[in-house]
Amino acid sequence: MANIKSQIKRNKQNEKARLRNKATRSELATRKKKALAAAETGAEDAAEMHRQAIVKIDRAVSKGIIHKNAGARQKSRLAKRIAASASAE
Repeated sequence: MANIKSQIKRNKQNEKARLRNKATRSELATRKKKALAAAETGAEDAAEMHRQAIVKIDRAVSKGIIHKNAGARQKSRLAKRIAASASAE
C-alpha cells in the first residue's frame, strides 16, 4: 500500500480507468460476437450490427483503450468473417 498521498490518488485513478477500459473491451467483444452471429444467421440487421461493432472499435481506438493497429486488425478480421459467412449462404 502506498504511503505517499499523490500515489494513493494515482492508484484510485488507475483503478477507475482499469474498470472503465474493461467495460469497453467487454462491450467490444459483445458487439463483434453479435455482428458475426447476425451475419451467420442472415438477419436483416446484420449490416447495422457490423456498423455498430466498427463504431465501437473506432471509439476504443480514439480513446486509447486499444492500439490503432489492433483496432484495424479487429475490423479487418470481422469484415473478412462476415463476408465469408455471407458468401457461404
